[in-house]
Amino acid sequence: MSAIDELAATFSGNSRVLVVSEREVDLHSLAGENHLYLLKLIEGSLAAGGRGGGLGERRIVSVTHYVYRNGACEKVFQTEEESLVAKFEVPYHVARMPMKMRDGAEQVGYGVIDPDVVKVYLKAEGASAP
Repeated sequence: MSAIDELAATFSGNSRVLVVSEREVDLHSLAGENHLYLLKLIEGSLAAGGRGGGLGERRIVSVTHYVYRNGACEKVFQTEEESLVAKFEVPYHVARMPMKMRDGAEQVGYGVIDPDVVKVYLKAEGASAP
């Protein structure tokens, strides 16, 4: 499965994933450059309990970093290793966020557009900031 197909499938699946990106997510055009971090949250009975917006427990179990540049998408980092995942924190300002899918349709998920957080994540990953 290509990186763009994998990314699109993640957005349309039932996984509890938060998106942290530099810019608005546009999988239809893949124009410009955008770093997207997908933070997969713990599933299960504790996942719905008590937090505003229905996000429940905000413990990250995996982190995946995609980047798209001028029409091409690439997965550049993925980990479930607890010591690496612990370097990533869920931003407190997560909200409902519109994202344009491959077919041009708009889908709403949870996330945040924050270039500063992306820079922090790039350092945590060991990558160089854009």
